[in-house]
Amino acid sequence: MGLTAAVSLALDIATKFWAERRFEGARGLERRIDVWADHFGFALAKNPGGAWGILGNESPALRISFFIAISLVAVVFIVSLYRKTEPDQKALMWGLPLVLGGALGNLFDRVRYGHVIDFIEVKLGTYRWPTFNVADIAIVVGVGLMAIDMFTPRKRKPAPESAKATT
Repeated sequence: MGLTAAVSLALDIATKFWAERRFEGARGLERRIDVWADHFGFALAKNPGGAWGILGNESPALRISFFIAISLVAVVFIVSLYRKTEPDQKALMWGLPLVLGGALGNLFDRVRYGHVIDFIEVKLGTYRWPTFNVADIAIVVGVGLMAIDMFTPRKRKPAPESAKATT
C-alpha cells in the first residue's frame, strides 16, 4: 500500500511543482501549453473548492477546515479498509492506495496554499472538463478499481469445522 500511495503522491507533488514553476507569472501564450489543439493541454489553475469548485465561494476558514477534515477522515477510512482486504481483492488492493495518494496530494496543497493546484485541461467538443491534476487522476482510477472490486463475485469461504459442529 505504502509504495503505491507514495508514488502517486510524489508524482502529484512533482507535476504541480512543474506547473507552478512553468506557468506562474508567465504572460500571453506562455500561460498554456496546447498538446492537442482544442482537446488537451496544460494551464495553471488554483482551485479553492472541491471537485467542480464545490464550496469555492465559502469563507477560507470554513472551506479549508472542511476539506482538511474530510481528507483526514478519508485517510483513516482508507487505511482501516485496506487492513481488512483479502488477498483475492486485487482491484481494491491497488485502488485504495491510489485514492490515498491522491487525497494526500490534494491535502498537501490545501494545508500549504489554502487551495489545490490544477493544471490539466481536457475539452471534448464544446464541453470543457474542469481543470484537474495527477491526484485527481489517482483518485478516479482508485475509485474505479474499488467499484470493480465491489462488483467482482467472490467465492464463499467454507465455514470452519468448529462452526459446523454447533449446528
